[in-house]
Amino acid sequence: MRVVCAMSGGVDSSVTAAILRDEGHEVIGLTMRLYDAKGPAPQGRGGSCCSPAEIDRAKDVCARLGIPHYTVDERARFQRAVIDDFTREYAAGRTPNPCVRCNEQVKFGPLLARARALGAELLATGHYARSVDGALLRGVDPGKDQSYFLFAMGREALARVRFPLGTWRKEQVRERARALALPSWDAPDSQELCFVGGQERGAVVEAQARALGIAAEALAPGELVDESGKVVGSHEGIHTVTVGQRRGLRVAGSSPRYVLAVLPATRQVVVGEAEALAVQGLWLAPLRRMAELPASGEIRAEVQIRHRSAPAPATVEFFGERARVRFDAPVRAVAPGQAGVIYVGDQVVGGGWIEAGEGEAP
Repeated sequence: MRVVCAMSGGVDSSVTAAILRDEGHEVIGLTMRLYDAKGPAPQGRGGSCCSPAEIDRAKDVCARLGIPHYTVDERARFQRAVIDDFTREYAAGRTPNPCVRCNEQVKFGPLLARARALGAELLATGHYARSVDGALLRGVDPGKDQSYFLFAMGREALARVRFPLGTWRKEQVRERARALALPSWDAPDSQELCFVGGQERGAVVEAQARALGIAAEALAPGELVDESGKVVGSHEGIHTVTVGQRRGLRVAGSSPRYVLAVLPATRQVVVGEAEALAVQGLWLAPLRRMAELPASGEIRAEVQIRHRSAPAPATVEFFGERARVRFDAPVRAVAPGQAGVIYVGDQVVGGGWIEAGEGEAP
């Protein structure tokens, strides 16, 4: 079977290609060039996902594996769908998740189209997730599971995508890469956003905002206020903070304060005690369905509000393209703009982007 393997240049996609080759498939490596590297590179790697340096690494891996490699230029699409969205969201006082947007808008659709053009039946990626009988499931390695980032890929795409590493653990992947003498077998995983790299996030947002014509005043320093509206300090711009943040806040007094809310209209950031971060519910919109879900009505599920957070038991009620989540117990640091992913057991059944507050049914 001819299979296209999406290759970022990292160890995971490299081993994915090797697994497919060893299974007897006709494998084609395909790397997307998503941006031009700027600023200092992250430490420990030649670059970051899909950077020019990692594209060269992917070519090297394919040469070692004896499979063809192609590069496709998706910089314009990535700029519009991911970097511009990232900038507008921060300017609006929200906390974006560019990895989810990239999977939704850039990676799977365009790569599947390329795979079809190359006569391939399937697309494979190095994500730690599983696709079983049309269902998207968590990867077996709880420390590396990436199903959270895939809820928006769409059910149609899922039917034509394989995740060979879904049943693997990271140490097994590294051992296979070492045995094959593949580059970066022992390199640390990148923790940076690919297009940010070693730069300050605030500086990236400011530069992109100028290019988009967003007024400089929208990102200017402003006031930190407590829940009563009293000014207790200052901040460097609403794009430099996110709900739940504690570090870097210049707040008068000695008790720890956390970001509770961001108010873009006034450029104020509300801070308070840790207990004030707890919320009982939230809205998800627009809703992406990865399983059969009712247009209205409710289900019992678990909802995960950050990649590294534990899923929390909840009742999820559906209103067309929106869903209201009511947690069994309060959860902390719910950041508007982040992804909320709905699980039933290990299966991703849907998700959406977090809106603040429970509110009433529309």
